[in-house]
Amino acid sequence: MQERSPREIQKDLAQPFAPEDLEWRLQNTIEEKMRGLAVPYVTNRAIQNRLDEVCGPENWYNDFKPWHTAGKKEAQLCGIAIYFSARKEWITKWDGAEDSDIEPVKGGLSDSMKRAAVQWGIGRILYSMDAVWVDIEKRGKSYVIKDGERSKLDNAYMTALKKLNLTPAGASGIQSLLTPKVLPEQNASVAENPSAGTPRNG
Repeated sequence: MQERSPREIQKDLAQPFAPEDLEWRLQNTIEEKMRGLAVPYVTNRAIQNRLDEVCGPENWYNDFKPWHTAGKKEAQLCGIAIYFSARKEWITKWDGAEDSDIEPVKGGLSDSMKRAAVQWGIGRILYSMDAVWVDIEKRGKSYVIKDGERSKLDNAYMTALKKLNLTPAGASGIQSLLTPKVLPEQNASVAENPSAGTPRNG
């Protein structure tokens, strides 16, 4: 197997993910209108698979450290180390995140790994995407994105990639096992109206 340069590895790490490997979270909500702004994130499973595929499972690891700040939430630091055979050394990039409100430490570990991955270019393209307006519903004390909005979010993501002349990789994360490759409602809407996939501005 031909040895790849650090630049080639960086390019492979930064390849856009398939829409199935993304999760969407609400950034802001307008409760009286039951509308919200959704932003995409790469799942941790997809990040792990990307590192396995590009670097080899034996050539990367992550390291976690607690990060305490007086007067604020506790937080977690994550370092993702990759071995570069050409240089015969490990290089680690770090980032951190505050513990979350739900499952605090677990949430902090997960978010810190996602941020550390961005340091390597993994999922960084998502920062160039605009948030997408979606319909929301109340579940318990929180608001969530309605299940039927997933096809709209996938279409908005693919439209954004197309504008940048980018093609996503094949699905690899756990979400790819749960989400159909082609959503039935997506097929119907595109067949009736080819422009149905373009995101609304709210």
